[in-house]
Amino acid sequence: MKFIDDVRITVQSGHGGAGCVSLRREKYIPKGGPDGGDGGRGGDVVFKATTKKRTLYHLQFNRLYKAKNGAGGEGNNRAGRSGDDLIIELPTGTLVIDADTGETLKDLVEPDEVFVVAKGGRGGLGNARFKSATNRTPRFAQPGEPGQTLDLRLELKLLAEVGIVGLPNAGKSTLVASISSARPKVADYPFTTLTPNLGVVKTNRREPFIVADIPGLIEGAHTGTGLGIRFLRHVERTRILLHLVDVAAMDPDDPLRDFTTVNRELDQYSQALAQKPQIVVLNKMDVTWAEDAAALFKEAYGKRELLEISAATGQGLERLIAVLCNHLDELDESESETQG
Repeated sequence: MKFIDDVRITVQSGHGGAGCVSLRREKYIPKGGPDGGDGGRGGDVVFKATTKKRTLYHLQFNRLYKAKNGAGGEGNNRAGRSGDDLIIELPTGTLVIDADTGETLKDLVEPDEVFVVAKGGRGGLGNARFKSATNRTPRFAQPGEPGQTLDLRLELKLLAEVGIVGLPNAGKSTLVASISSARPKVADYPFTTLTPNLGVVKTNRREPFIVADIPGLIEGAHTGTGLGIRFLRHVERTRILLHLVDVAAMDPDDPLRDFTTVNRELDQYSQALAQKPQIVVLNKMDVTWAEDAAALFKEAYGKRELLEISAATGQGLERLIAVLCNHLDELDESESETQG
């Protein structure tokens, strides 16, 4: 399935039904009064967050979504039927944005969260409602209120606690496959990954956490070069960045080149993104020259925290998961203290 993370749609709630003008006409009742019923309420357009949807793909073929109109009132005080609501399922992590103003109307984060984006029009009152001591036979009723029409932009930002960033072919998809049950496409050429991959990492130390492989980061990604700008938004929700560096492709004359390139793109896209906690991991430590390359990187990088792994062979993955758990636990404690 094609990955779709940004769509524009128009939603239209239902019009309210018109109230009815009716006067009783029954045998032996010479002065029958008004009995026009109310119109039915128009249907709402409702967004519902769900974990069953992973993309916005199901919305790309239809640009207009309309709820049902309310039915008109009838004689004998019969109210019109209300229009059915239109419920549209969206993946958790979807931003609902007014396309005309750019205002964010809702951020659907929690599963089963609902948001009435367009409320249906109220049904008009029938003439029976307007009977009074001075007007016993009103011959007018209210029209139904029109529904709302909104042009919207839906933007999906994946929900993951750990975002894996790095240049193409750094081994991000292989790492996701190695530490979770996800099975992304993996091959020995750049740009294998065309969509973000999510994986659930299970551990005995804490609740399972989600990792996301963010593809397409190359130099100039923040300006639209390559695939990166489409997927940088998905890193924004992550709590920790796992920065994967390919030692097999390291330049001996400039060991930090790839590392610096990715960080520069993160910073130029969003300073808040660049300031997220970052765990630097050297990957492909199973290649023959890995130790020499890692030594060059360490010397240039300094004495900050650094992990060495081989996603292909499993080397160092147990320690990596433990470090991720520790960082996430620290963030949990920090957030609890802030909220307390």
